[in-house]
Amino acid sequence: MPGSSIDPGFFVASVKPLLEAKDLKGLLSHLKANWTPDQITDLLKGPDDDVRKVAALALSLVGGGRCIPIIAERLRDADAMTNQMAEHALWSIWFRCGSPATNGELARGTHCLSDRDFDTAIMHFNRAIELSPGFAEAYNQRAIAYYLLEDFERSKRDCEMVTELMPCHFGAWAGLGHCYAHLEDLAEAVRCYERALEINPHLEGIRQAVHELRGQLGMGQG
Repeated sequence: MPGSSIDPGFFVASVKPLLEAKDLKGLLSHLKANWTPDQITDLLKGPDDDVRKVAALALSLVGGGRCIPIIAERLRDADAMTNQMAEHALWSIWFRCGSPATNGELARGTHCLSDRDFDTAIMHFNRAIELSPGFAEAYNQRAIAYYLLEDFERSKRDCEMVTELMPCHFGAWAGLGHCYAHLEDLAEAVRCYERALEINPHLEGIRQAVHELRGQLGMGQG
């Protein structure tokens, strides 16, 4: 029932057959018919690893903006699968946080980005931002496009906008670090990389970058 807590064992048992069948469409319908995203989010606070990872996977399908802070906490979960599912859930939610129209522009832009059609990708991201100025992922994807065009100043500005709109967006913090590294502000790059790692400690490439930059700066490993 809406507003009531979910029995964790019943939740896992009810979704397990759909997971085993890889029936994501059926799972989506089942979740929407039975529980609210807030109810599922509450399961992330429990002690059982299996419950937390299944809840995180479920939120990748039905979670919304209200769920993000608690999902982000699970990036530091002691269970490796749970933090992987939490990361997947965050990316899924970030990509659908806009209106249907802005989500469509974002999807078209990312398709163009994967085809390295950067100008068309930026056009779609611009449209998404015009429609929804608070849509963080549109700025993030445009930042990636600018970065790939080696326009690091514009990419940096978009990354900064993402971190204002979505402070837990570890991808944008890492992107900001990349921009500062290319702009030869290594100390600021380290700061941004370390913020990304505070949010998501499993970014091994970023951890290695911090190690190398701290060495160049003579900062030690802290």
